[in-house]
Formats: sequence, C-alpha cells, structure tokens
Amino acid sequence: MKTLALETSAKSVSVAVTENGTLLAQAYQDRGLTHSVTLMPLLDGMLKTAGLTLDDMDIIAVAQGPGSFTGIRIGVSAAKGLAWAKALPCCGVSTLEAMAYGVTDFEGIVVGAMDARRQQVYNALFRTENGRVTRLCADRAVAMELVAEELAAMPEPKLIVGDGAVLLYDFLQKAGIGCRLASPLHRQQSAAGVALAAEHLAAQGLTCSAQELQPVYLRLSQAERERLARGLSLTAE
Repeated sequence: MKTLALETSAKSVSVAVTENGTLLAQAYQDRGLTHSVTLMPLLDGMLKTAGLTLDDMDIIAVAQGPGSFTGIRIGVSAAKGLAWAKALPCCGVSTLEAMAYGVTDFEGIVVGAMDARRQQVYNALFRTENGRVTRLCADRAVAMELVAEELAAMPEPKLIVGDGAVLLYDFLQKAGIGCRLASPLHRQQSAAGVALAAEHLAAQGLTCSAQELQPVYLRLSQAERERLARGLSLTAE
C-alpha cells in the first residue's frame, strides 16, 4: 500500500510517499515561501524523480491540524483535490501525532509543541516504546504551565518536537522539568511522519472520502473571535 502525504501546517512544507512503513520518496522546503506556490511543484518534482504517479497511490494523507489556519487549508484542499481526481480514500492525520511518528526510535514521552500564540501551545503527549506510538491525551491548545504540571508527574525521559519545541523547552527548563529537544533534523513537522501515522490509521479502517476530509483548527480564527465579540453569528443568515 502506497501512501502519499502532504504537510503544510507550519512554515515548512513537505511531501512524502511511503509503502508499508518504508519511506520511498520525500521532498522538504523551509524557505518561508507561500505553500500555495510551493506545494504542487514540490509534489510534482518528487513524483517525477521517484518514477511515481498518482495512479500508483492507494491513500492520500494530509496533516489536518492543528497549525497555521492558512497552511492547513492549503494542504487539506490539495489532498481533497488529488483524492477526488483519482477516487482515492483520504486520511486526515493530527499534526502532533505525525511528529511522534518521526521519532519512534526514542523511548519515553514525546511532547508535541506548536506555537499557538496568546501564551499557549498546541500540544499532545505520546508514549513511544518499541517503535510504537501511544496517544496519552487529545490534541489541545493549552497554557505551557499545564503541560509542565503534567510532565512533572511523568518519570520517563521526555523529548520535545515541533516548531514550538524551543519555546516549550525553555519554559520547562525554567520550571525544572527535565527534557531534551529533538535534533533539528527530527524536530520539525514532516510529511514522512504524516504518511507513517496514516498507515497506522488506515490499518484500523480510519480513512474517509475526499468529501468528508476536513481541517481541524482546535480553536476559532481571529476573524471568528472578533465576529463573536461584536455579537455577530459565525454563519451567514
């Protein structure tokens, strides 16, 4: 089973193809360019140099959030379009869970962290053991103090991953919580992790159609918050 994965949830953008746990191809870029400009050329180039086409794929996977609202929309929209064109099933993957699948050689607690601003992080905790990933809590947008409180009660080694890893690491160090940062190579979001997580989900039958695939933002956008603050509805009347 070949899985094509897209990752556009943060500043970097990446694409990958895996087959039964093996990474066949991958392309990554972190130049600060708009994903709407870079994603499809990156995908096209990767497939061509790997001698693959969309016809070879069995599943289209995408990091569906949390993360950048605009980035997530771009990735999910692209995945829906690719899947629709070839009538392929989709697999929406948690950005945070995908990062845990990128560090399965680590034994302990993997702490996903993305800067959610407003003094919060998008966070989830996972236990990695013998190459397996076990989720310990749901994805959430929380204050770093809460993460520190939970980690203080966990004796296992702790590894921080994600584009908010340095932010959370610095906070945890000041709070006296022992942990370490993932290496720069494994710290950022990656489509390879998305593909590996999608393989696990697909094995459990957790796929959906292109029509059913939706982004997961965890919280309202600034525009939606401002609209509610003015007493207006979020939907057109």
